[in-house]
Amino acid sequence: MPEATRLPVSESDRRELQSWQRAATTRRSHAERARIILLSAEGLSAEAISEQLGVVRLTVYKWRSRYRSDGVDGLKDLPRPGQPRKMTPEKAKQILDWTTHRVPRESTHWSLTLMAKYAGVTRWQVGQVWKAADLRPHRIKSFKISNDPRFSEKVVDVVGLYLNPPDNAVVLSVDEKTQIQALDRTQPMLPLRPGQIERRTHDYKRHGTASLYAAFNVATGDVLGRITEKHRAREFLDFLKQIDRAHVHSIELHLILDNSSTHKTPEVNRWLEMHPRFKLHFTPTSASWLNAVESWFSQLEKRAVRRGTFSSVAELRAEIRRYIDAHTIAAQMREALAIVRVQVHSGVEGKALEVSGLPLDPDRLGTIAP
Repeated sequence: MPEATRLPVSESDRRELQSWQRAATTRRSHAERARIILLSAEGLSAEAISEQLGVVRLTVYKWRSRYRSDGVDGLKDLPRPGQPRKMTPEKAKQILDWTTHRVPRESTHWSLTLMAKYAGVTRWQVGQVWKAADLRPHRIKSFKISNDPRFSEKVVDVVGLYLNPPDNAVVLSVDEKTQIQALDRTQPMLPLRPGQIERRTHDYKRHGTASLYAAFNVATGDVLGRITEKHRAREFLDFLKQIDRAHVHSIELHLILDNSSTHKTPEVNRWLEMHPRFKLHFTPTSASWLNAVESWFSQLEKRAVRRGTFSSVAELRAEIRRYIDAHTIAAQMREALAIVRVQVHSGVEGKALEVSGLPLDPDRLGTIAP
């Protein structure tokens, strides 16, 4: 076999090609070309390089020739054939200006097709301009401004309870999820399988509704719930009594509530006066997002209700109870593990074993009234 001739590579080119190999953003094809030139500079033959890199010898000869004629720039891709770009900076600026300051005659907002028609460019070019400017004319979000004159005061009050709760007190985020529908599909669901998502009929049967009162413990994540047929001040008062029974009388109870009229009736106010350990904190009007239990309601809807099928209200109630019990067990386990970690770090290993055993406290399970 004839001895290979070393390919002359300047020191500056060598450093640049080595940087191509090291950089994580370098394209694989460019890194491979750099490797071919560096190995050729070490005196390896085309056959040896092709075996080492898994390429054909013709590829080695090609990039050697390109390097000899054009240097490092010769290792880069040549311009692709086809029609050159016609989009000018002025045209891109015009598209952005029309997108943000005008609307088409045919619609309330721009689409790729309409903008391409008005601007005289392709849909792909419009998409590239919008993508670069992070413009999405097809999307819209809604918002609502609270007109509560005590907005700032109430936000500080509620957020302060979340971040710095009072000593010897429990902070509960309380609200009701009304009109939960017991829906059943007109045909059995088609199960999930490889290559096919789960399917269900579009139409459904209604079998009634239920309302859920929930008190979310901000510190532990525990949830106390009550399912009712109606949503009135009477049901809310019954739920307050349930909260009262579920907590020892030596601690204060701080309840975060929205401004529903059922929370402020004379009957409720008289009961609260007789139970001074209940401290109510109201969120600003049109700001129920500030109530932490809303996030838990969202989880309940996604994980237990939305994809469920219920042939009766009783089945819906059972599923809500099951989800609350599962959530409570998970919250207890997180709380127990947190205690274990604290005790292990403090060296109290014996007591750590007392709280790490399972099952956890059974008295705290099933904390939901029928």
